[in-house]
Amino acid sequence: MILKALYDYYYRCGNMPQQGRELKEIDFLIVLTTDGSFVRLEDCRIDSKHSRPYLVNKSVNRTSAPQANFLYDKLEYVAGFPKSNKSENCFAKFKEKILALHQIMPHHKELAAVAKFYSQESDTIVDTLRSDSLWNEIESHAMKEGTKKDFLFSLRIEDSTRIVAADDELLDAVSRDKTPTSNNDDICLITGQKTQPVEVTTATMIPGSKATAKLVAFQVKSGYDSYGKSKGRNAPISPEAEFAYTTALNRLLAKDSRNKFIVGNRTFVFWASSMSEAAQLAEEEFGSILLFADEKDDDPNAGIQQVRSTFQAIYSGKLATKLDDRFFILGLAPNSARIAVVCWQDSPLRDFARKILCHLNDMEIADSRKEKKPYMGLWHMLSAVTLSGKASDVTPNLPEAVAKSIFQGSPYPFSLYSACIRRILAEQKLTITRVAIIKAYLIRKNYLHSNISIMLDKENTNQGYLLGRLFAVLVKIQEDANGIDSMRERYMSAASTTPAAVFATVMNLSVHHTEKLSEGSKIFYEKLKQEIISKLQAGYVPAHLDLLEQGCFFIGYYHQRHDFFNNKNNNNQQNNKN
Repeated sequence: MILKALYDYYYRCGNMPQQGRELKEIDFLIVLTTDGSFVRLEDCRIDSKHSRPYLVNKSVNRTSAPQANFLYDKLEYVAGFPKSNKSENCFAKFKEKILALHQIMPHHKELAAVAKFYSQESDTIVDTLRSDSLWNEIESHAMKEGTKKDFLFSLRIEDSTRIVAADDELLDAVSRDKTPTSNNDDICLITGQKTQPVEVTTATMIPGSKATAKLVAFQVKSGYDSYGKSKGRNAPISPEAEFAYTTALNRLLAKDSRNKFIVGNRTFVFWASSMSEAAQLAEEEFGSILLFADEKDDDPNAGIQQVRSTFQAIYSGKLATKLDDRFFILGLAPNSARIAVVCWQDSPLRDFARKILCHLNDMEIADSRKEKKPYMGLWHMLSAVTLSGKASDVTPNLPEAVAKSIFQGSPYPFSLYSACIRRILAEQKLTITRVAIIKAYLIRKNYLHSNISIMLDKENTNQGYLLGRLFAVLVKIQEDANGIDSMRERYMSAASTTPAAVFATVMNLSVHHTEKLSEGSKIFYEKLKQEIISKLQAGYVPAHLDLLEQGCFFIGYYHQRHDFFNNKNNNNQQNNKN
């Protein structure tokens, strides 16, 4: 299913490279004259991470034996530098490919110029390149140990606007040379057609994996060949299908892709099955807002509302969808020389829209902040439950567990909820994201039959919720009387876990705080305390609150605090009108 969905995505896009070709970022060009003489080196780097992309022949699958790409490669292939026994073999392979094709196509002028340049030995070529001002930087990079990325080089003729490796005639000739000639005796597991399967699939590297990591790979002499099948014959894939699905996956994983997001060492990619308006909007809004919301925007929450309206239109039918319109999410993790699939979601587009709406509704809670920052995205949720506030510091399996809950509409993981409670107790800090996580978890847990509102619910009689409200009132009395909230800092943990041990103390303290208030405030807070206490079971304060009741405590506390803030704003607005 995964490979077929990626295969279909390749043909759905319609603008991906043809079979046997790929876009490759080239760092430097060796510029030659039409007679093969060296002119200069040309820097193609855009910034420290990106270089100019060119459409070239698909890169080879390298093993321990040197294999050269056609007319582009690393410096040890292009010039045999740095000098070693391996580099000599690499240079010989690169040169051999060029001269062999030149013999077949002697009429091709640009290839003839390159062939003449490579009629020289590697030492001569390196000495020629040393004359250029860019060489010192290139040499220091090549000699540096532990370099993560090798520079890629290609060639261009001085009067041409494109590189030689991108010439269509040459690319077609190389593709014909790679056409398999063996009998078609296997069935491709993607297309169902008879084929001569590829032995090794193309690398699809993700962050944290090796450069040669693949989605489909088989290790020799590890059980896969026990039935006489070796390498790719264990899962036969035709060259055309292999090219399509690997090209599609590499496009989704590209540096500038808006169809991916990374949390920790997990990489998620997503795409829709069709090019319909609804499918394209789902891709765009899901990728650019829900998970990448920019907090520098004037109104970041407007992005969340845009997501809501888009998916509401899809789910309600306002944006037309077909029955076979689907939305895919693929979660990947590095695993030795392979890539592990940690999450795969295949949903009808309308059903996916329903699940996103469900997540937004479950996470929604009254927001009293002046700056309406986003808090419903996966990144924000994970950041809220770590000590450092960095989503990358969460436990390894939590990102895909939370992602699955959002995408599949299943209960949020208990590990997310418990981590959220721990952080609140440790920091005495109740943020909107943490409260929203607690609310969403309890709703999907169907705790209290999902009777948890967005804002203050005076009809809620849950003991934890009532005690949270009561504690918020006591803290507010202290704030109004003394301008501090030391009660929250000292007693919140105990009040939310062992309330009977501390509520008598904080109630007595509150009496002294109340004496400093105006007569009107005294009456207001006393009525509010009595209204809450009357709902407690016979005024009884429980000795312990379990983990779910602790969640209700924090929701009650937050709701009551927001209600104070909301009433203050309403009073201020009323006074301004008067």
